[in-house]
Amino acid sequence: MTYENIQVELTPASVGAITLNRPDSLNALTSALLDEMRDAVTRLPQDGARCLLLTGAGRGFSSGADLAGSGGLPEDVGLALERHFNPLMEAIAAAPVPVVAAVNGPAAGAGASLALMADIVVAARSAYFLQAFVNIGLVPDAGATWLLPRLVGRARALEMMMLGERIPADKAAEWGMISRVVEDEFLPEEATLLATSLARGPTRALGLIRRLGRDAEQLSLSEALAAERVAQREAGETDDFKQAVFAFLQKRQPTFGGR
Repeated sequence: MTYENIQVELTPASVGAITLNRPDSLNALTSALLDEMRDAVTRLPQDGARCLLLTGAGRGFSSGADLAGSGGLPEDVGLALERHFNPLMEAIAAAPVPVVAAVNGPAAGAGASLALMADIVVAARSAYFLQAFVNIGLVPDAGATWLLPRLVGRARALEMMMLGERIPADKAAEWGMISRVVEDEFLPEEATLLATSLARGPTRALGLIRRLGRDAEQLSLSEALAAERVAQREAGETDDFKQAVFAFLQKRQPTFGGR
């Protein structure tokens, strides 16, 4: 597939880098961009990517849905969610490899949801997160009402969604919404090093970890224990586990092949 709204690169380190590439609109999300991202998120692991790295071109990560280019008021505002936004979020959630987001500026509306769907979110110090829906009479979408209470708790999530105020990167890290904050000039290097480290890890085990972490809050303790048991059997059947055991016995660091 030829991409017109994103840039895609599979690096020699097996990192699948996806860059939202509409910088003139702060990477506002169109249906075409969302569909391209869904294709890339699905295709890259099949082509050998062992970690995905999401970021935005230019001054920001994403300003959210492209209202300026939507061609007027739609009859059903939720239709775009059903056809384009939600399938992308589901694809990211189902990815078999770790996902890192490098937030290089504003992440607003559905753009914030897109960033926060990543397993590890690294933000530039100048970045901020904004749930602006209430400011135009809409409700948070693209998974925001599911993500935010799990990340920051009900009280802070409702404050963020109801007041529609910017949450600076430092406060987002303090709240536990994101993993870490770095100075702006170090963001590309930090995110790339992190994604490369994950890409060198035991890929199948990392995929199982992200699935267990995603499902945990919906399970009882007994169900979580049972899920760990099934996942551990699967991880124990991988070549990476066998090679790591041999490396341990030989007192050396393992080299994971992602199998």
